[in-house]
Amino acid sequence: MSEPQPTIREHDLNGTTYTIGELAKEFDVTTRAIRFYEDEGLLSPVRIGSKRLYRRRDRARLKLILRGKRLGFTLAEIRETFNLYDEAHGESQQLRYYLSVLEEKRQHLIRQRADLEETLRELDQSYAHCEQLLAQQEQRKAKDQNAAARRPTRRDPTAATQQDSVAN
Repeated sequence: MSEPQPTIREHDLNGTTYTIGELAKEFDVTTRAIRFYEDEGLLSPVRIGSKRLYRRRDRARLKLILRGKRLGFTLAEIRETFNLYDEAHGESQQLRYYLSVLEEKRQHLIRQRADLEETLRELDQSYAHCEQLLAQQEQRKAKDQNAAARRPTRRDPTAATQQDSVAN
């Protein structure tokens, strides 16, 4: 008889492992997205048959990828950061590079914030102007309705002439 195949978790002797489904659920991404990051060389799971086994390193990288994407990093910038980190002498070089990228992103976000604040001010002005126009229109409409209600009703002059002729 053959030995039973170890489960994915038993097979990794270096610690905790994760299935693609577990990572997808934890980070609220699709399995397709995780496979895409793998195809891009950002994740490197161990394969057991058709199953993928993700180690803690892959989980940490996925977390960094998703955070980097939220911050506006491109996949190329994320890949370069990982490559610098993976180099034997790369830790301080990676940190310097990462600091420069972060500063660029920070400056970009500051400019975006200023643009957003200006856009919000313009929207607020437009909103106030529209409210003012609407209030003026509603006042005019109410005034016209009041004036129309106060006016005596006019009789049709032809009807009056016809009534006078009938009376005669």
